[in-house]
Amino acid sequence: MIEMQELIAKSMKDFKEGSIVKGRILEIRPREILVDIGYKSEGVIPSSEFEDLEELQVGDEVEVLLERLENDEGMVVLSKEKAAHKQNWEKIIKVFEGDGLIKGKVRAVVKGGLTVNIGVEAFLPGSQIDVVPPKDLQQFVGNTYDFKIVKINDDRKNVVLSRRELIEQERSERRQRFLEKVKVGEMVKGAVKNLTDFGAFIDLNGIDGLLHITDMTWGRLGHPSELLKVGQEVDVVVLDINKEKERVSLGLKQTLNNPWDKIEERFPVNKHVKGKVTNLVPYGAFVEIEEGVEGLIHVSELSWTKRITRPSDVLTVGQEIEAVVLGVNKEEQKISLGVRQLEPNPWDEMEHKYMIGKTVTGKVRNMTAYGAFVELEEGIDGMIHVSDLSWTRKINHPSEVLKKGEDVEAVVIDIDKANQRISLGVKQLEGDPWKEIDQRYKIGDLVKGKVTKLASFGAFVQLQDDIDGLVHISQLSEEHVTKVKDVLKVGQEVEARVIKVDKAERRIGLSVKAANYSEEELRKESEAFDNLRPGEDMVGLEQAFQAAQEEYRPGDSKKK
Repeated sequence: MIEMQELIAKSMKDFKEGSIVKGRILEIRPREILVDIGYKSEGVIPSSEFEDLEELQVGDEVEVLLERLENDEGMVVLSKEKAAHKQNWEKIIKVFEGDGLIKGKVRAVVKGGLTVNIGVEAFLPGSQIDVVPPKDLQQFVGNTYDFKIVKINDDRKNVVLSRRELIEQERSERRQRFLEKVKVGEMVKGAVKNLTDFGAFIDLNGIDGLLHITDMTWGRLGHPSELLKVGQEVDVVVLDINKEKERVSLGLKQTLNNPWDKIEERFPVNKHVKGKVTNLVPYGAFVEIEEGVEGLIHVSELSWTKRITRPSDVLTVGQEIEAVVLGVNKEEQKISLGVRQLEPNPWDEMEHKYMIGKTVTGKVRNMTAYGAFVELEEGIDGMIHVSDLSWTRKINHPSEVLKKGEDVEAVVIDIDKANQRISLGVKQLEGDPWKEIDQRYKIGDLVKGKVTKLASFGAFVQLQDDIDGLVHISQLSEEHVTKVKDVLKVGQEVEARVIKVDKAERRIGLSVKAANYSEEELRKESEAFDNLRPGEDMVGLEQAFQAAQEEYRPGDSKKK
């Protein structure tokens, strides 16, 4: 009896709860497996803990975790899964303390990442799956990968993995091998990884190279997507290597012959070429005349006579056109083209068609401060300068005598063939009244006229035949006058004496205050007027007219 108690006590010491023990299968039931571990009673393990249930046989030996020596029914509580988990956990601890590398199978997608079976359940954060976090995590479920254990919590039995670290390490090794091996000028193969507005990133088996948009083709390219697609394999040339920054510049067009070689021989000046319009811009049209070779037709080279403000008014992208080579710059890879050169220049015959002195008729097309543009024929304008509108009147803007759209008669006074300009004059239709001005107006004559303009220095008075005279502010009154408008108004009839007639300078000086002067007083006033110089308190008539042009604006009654 004492020996039996000793044996029982000894067996109790050999079995500790929480330890892994060996057992032998006694019976295989549908839902449970009966296992004998040599204890006074057998243990029951759920059949779900056995992966190879069909291959189990009575008598097989298994390692199990002894959870409890007896439950309420007096049975030993065993677990095969927990025994495996404990064994695996110990292995994982050793791996983590070593290089941390382990294989595992992705089980499921969970919030924030994936669960992975590495003998125990581990967590793989979404940010650690790949270099670029993937959008579709389901694609990884069921696959086996290499991982690195980056974190372990022994208390909670938590494991955090990273696949990204291994990928980055592998890529770094491949980058170093590539940078040590490859040389500038070599041809390499890669796959398009990403497209941007400025180019494409090419995956060169571990290192990304930049293929700039300017190095993709010799021709015009609006966006890299017009030529390349993500995933596409390409052969490219290494243009530059920066080992410190691990940057590689690539070229695609360099794999082809440069179409700009011997460009002057293929496209000499004056050669007629055909091409397709590839792009329209405000200043011209780009035309592809050969693959990789474009020429520019400036908007000014589209027509000899038509006023084309935008190339899109006469051309469309994709249109086939003919043009003439005007110039070639191989260094800057530019070709100048022209369309109007396909036809004779009408300006070559302009001197014969519109001879100087000829009277012509046209329609006022536009007016500026310095003159009016008159359309003589479609695309051909002549300009009447404001100074050629009247012999006698001081006209500050052509709108004082002309209207837009009206027909006007004028005389051709000059032709500038080089700059394609025709100068016209209206006053030349009549004789110059200033040639006989000294016979019509003499010093001392008493004249009448109407005030037409006021300026700070005096007033302009229109006499007969539209001839203007100037009453200087000093000639308005015997008393000091501060402002001309205090004495005179536009439209007012005045009587004045002629105190100056300058035929060469086309000036008539008038004096209101001298209307009742004697001959001696008039002589002195005339001499005083002759002595006027620019920059003094009183200005000469010529300077007064010039100042009037600066101060006076048509329709602006405030500047009188």
